[in-house]
Amino acid sequence: MYTQAMDTMRDEGGDKPATLRTAEEAVLQQRFDARIDAGDFIEAKDWMPENYRKTLLRQISQHAHSEIVGMLPEGNWITRAPTLKRKSILLAKVQDEGGHGLYLYAAAETLGSSRDQMLDALHTGKAKYSSIFNYPTLTWADVGAIGWLVDGAAIMNQVPICRCSFAPYARAMVRICREESFHQRQGFDSLLVMMKDGTDAQRAMVQEAVNRWWWPCLMMFGPPDDQSPNSAQGMRWGIKRVSNDTLRQKFVDAAMQQAEVLGVTFPDPDLRWNGERQHWDYGTIDWSEFWRVVGGDGPCNRERLAARVKAWEDGEWVREAALVHARKQNLKEAA
Repeated sequence: MYTQAMDTMRDEGGDKPATLRTAEEAVLQQRFDARIDAGDFIEAKDWMPENYRKTLLRQISQHAHSEIVGMLPEGNWITRAPTLKRKSILLAKVQDEGGHGLYLYAAAETLGSSRDQMLDALHTGKAKYSSIFNYPTLTWADVGAIGWLVDGAAIMNQVPICRCSFAPYARAMVRICREESFHQRQGFDSLLVMMKDGTDAQRAMVQEAVNRWWWPCLMMFGPPDDQSPNSAQGMRWGIKRVSNDTLRQKFVDAAMQQAEVLGVTFPDPDLRWNGERQHWDYGTIDWSEFWRVVGGDGPCNRERLAARVKAWEDGEWVREAALVHARKQNLKEAA
C-alpha cells in the first residue's frame, strides 16, 4: 500500500556510478542508461546495475511488508463492524491487502531474493514497513479514516509507480491501484454515512479520528525533497516518478475538497488557500515524530511486529504440510 523505502533507507552512494569491472559491463551500463532515458521497461532477466537491483528489492519488499502489516489495524475491527454490509466490505478489503503483499513479494523474488529471506528481514527488524501502520485504530471511525486518508495517500503515491522502470513492479501496481481506489471510496462512504445520518456522538468520533490520522498521513510521502538524498537517484532510474513534496501537495489539495463534502476539518491552523500558488498552504510537519516511528518507537511498533512473528510461527505446520504434499505430488507425477 505504501512506499517509504526510497526515503528511509541508508544512502548507498547516491548517483555515484559503481566501479565497472570490465569493458563489457561498461557497454551494458550504457545500454541500460539509454533504455532508462528512453522510458523503456526493464524486465527481471535484463541486465541491471547492482545498486538498481538492491534499491528495487528493498523498496518492493518493504512495500510488500507494508501491505501485510497493514492488514492488522483494520483486521481487529472485522468482528466489531456495525453492520453485515460493513463487515463484508472490511473482509474484502483486508483480503485485498493480503493479495497485494503476495503480488509484491512475487515481483521482489524476480530480483533474486527468496520470500523466506524477505520475511526474516521483517521479523528481525532489519526491514521496515510504512510508518502509518504503527498507529492504533481506537474507534470504528478509524477504519473509515484509514480508507479515506491513508488509502487516498497511498493511491497518490502509487499511481506513478504504474510507470516504474522495473516492469514486474509496474504491472503489479496497476491492479493494486485499482483495488486501492475501491478502498478509498468505501472509507469515504463510511464516514459520509456517519456525518450525514449519524448522531452527534458519531460525528464527533469521525472528527476525532480525522484529527489523529491527518499528520501521519502527510508523513507517508516521506521527508521533504531537500532531506531525501536517495530520491534523486530513484527518479533518475525511473523507479520514482514524482517528488515527495509534489505528491504531498496534491494530496492536501484533493483532501481539502473532500473534507468540505464530509463536513470535517483538519487539525492545522495554517491551512489556507494560496491564490498566488493555486494550492493550499499547510503547517509544519513534526518530522521528529516520523523518524521516531520509523526507528521503532511508535505507538504500536512492537505490537505490530509481534503479531506478524506470531502469525509466522503459528503457520509453520501449514507450510510444512504444504511442502510434504508438494513432494508427494511430484513423486506421483514422476512415477
